Amino acid sequence: MGIENGLISHAKPQKMGSFSTNQICSQVRRDIIRMVTDVQSGHPGGSLGCTDFLTVLYFETLEINPPAFSMNGEGEDLFFLSNGHISPVFYSVLAHRGYFPKAELATFRKLGSRLQGHPCTEKGLPGVRIASGSLGQGLSVAIGAALTKKLNKDPKLVYSLHGDGELQEGQIWEAAMYAAANKVDNLIATVDYNHKQIDGDIDDVLPLGDLVKKWQAFGWDVLEMDGHNFDSLRTTLAKAKTMTGKGKPVIIIMKTIMGNGVDYMMGTHKWHGSAPSKEQAEKALAQLEETLGDY
Repeated sequence: MGIENGLISHAKPQKMGSFSTNQICSQVRRDIIRMVTDVQSGHPGGSLGCTDFLTVLYFETLEINPPAFSMNGEGEDLFFLSNGHISPVFYSVLAHRGYFPKAELATFRKLGSRLQGHPCTEKGLPGVRIASGSLGQGLSVAIGAALTKKLNKDPKLVYSLHGDGELQEGQIWEAAMYAAANKVDNLIATVDYNHKQIDGDIDDVLPLGDLVKKWQAFGWDVLEMDGHNFDSLRTTLAKAKTMTGKGKPVIIIMKTIMGNGVDYMMGTHKWHGSAPSKEQAEKALAQLEETLGDY
């Protein structure tokens, strides 16, 4: 394990076009810092922690067609961001994947923008299919979408991402029971397990216990992965795909570090929902290589 350009890396980067995974992640992290600093509002910590996952998911895993985006998503994989407060990373990845122009990132959280603090649907932003941010709801939506694909005999899969603090919401466990009982086996959910939430450490707010055993007890197939190890991300997501269609939903417990990539933000809940000052942002950007060009 080492640190390259301020982010933890355990594997050789894979080339995607003329850019490596590391280079795309570095640019996404730069976008996150610049977006929240510009408006002095937003959630950088979890966004930085989920950058590696969402980059590998959107650039290597999902079977999607960004130019032909449609709300129903027929014939392509679907992704639902349940912990919608990490919208900065979501918007950046969507833009770099070709859903909308990168220049639009400059409108983040501004009046009239399609890039609201939490993703919304009334603005018609390509790549966004649900309004999210009211924690606990995304798994239910993902289950509904997965069942719709089954009814339509659509073989593509549904993916979702959830925060660990979000698992303190009762609706998550109602949805977990429903998915297992109804054999929603075209669904792959992921939990960002960074042990931090807005008020502090998970164990100090409301401990989650043994998440692997808990999800297994609810009838799910469970995998674990390192959210900052590109090999682990690729291998686990590929394995999860092979486990679909066998009668059980799949969930991945993904270990991450909040604020990953920026030394003074790493491992603390203080940057869950706080924007850096201009000086702090400059320090962060100095650790992150500009690779794809700033918006």
